[in-house]
Amino acid sequence: MTYVKICGCRSVEEALAARDAGADFIGLVFAESRRRVSVDTARRIADALRRDGPAIGTDVDSSCGVASRLQRLLSTRRPLLVGVFEGQRADEVESILERTGIDAVQLHGQPLSSPWVRVPIIRAVEGEDALNEMSEGADSSLLLLDGSRGRGKCGDWDSLAAAASKMPFILAGGLTPENVAEAIRRIGPWAVDVSSGVETGGRKDARKMQAFIAAAKEAIHDVSP
Repeated sequence: MTYVKICGCRSVEEALAARDAGADFIGLVFAESRRRVSVDTARRIADALRRDGPAIGTDVDSSCGVASRLQRLLSTRRPLLVGVFEGQRADEVESILERTGIDAVQLHGQPLSSPWVRVPIIRAVEGEDALNEMSEGADSSLLLLDGSRGRGKCGDWDSLAAAASKMPFILAGGLTPENVAEAIRRIGPWAVDVSSGVETGGRKDARKMQAFIAAAKEAIHDVSP
């Protein structure tokens, strides 16, 4: 089964719609972006999503891989909240973690030697850097391979398919309800990530989220050569 991350939710209503559509992960953007949320909004989203169950602690065994850690968390509650960061200081990230209780962090450009390693780390890479990272093997983070760095364009699926057997990863970049099933069949990612592909007029569209998640969950990776 392929997991699904709906990124860039900006309100409680959008986050609840993503949850109801079946999202496994919801991304909250704290980096500079038109989708950036305040800490207070993130806290309200976290509270709304967790009314039906207890919050998950961060004491999951860190000796196993990040994908395994996230799967264990998902077995307890869905969706998990992922904070998206770029350029913030370590103490700022740590403060946001404490104030919002997000479950994992997604880093763009930041080093891994920082206080937030107590939660699972998703590291966003793109283009040739992505393929180089995959060829070197897994490290202490789960890779998110973005073919367009948030610009909503597809990357080189053929190259990614050739490298996909090396490790679990999250596929992002240009995915839509219309093409996500093909991407999964051709590449076989551990998870897929979408933001603009499920928006209408710059806001999350509940019907598009439902269609995207349904298509992703029904798709089967074609393992034939």
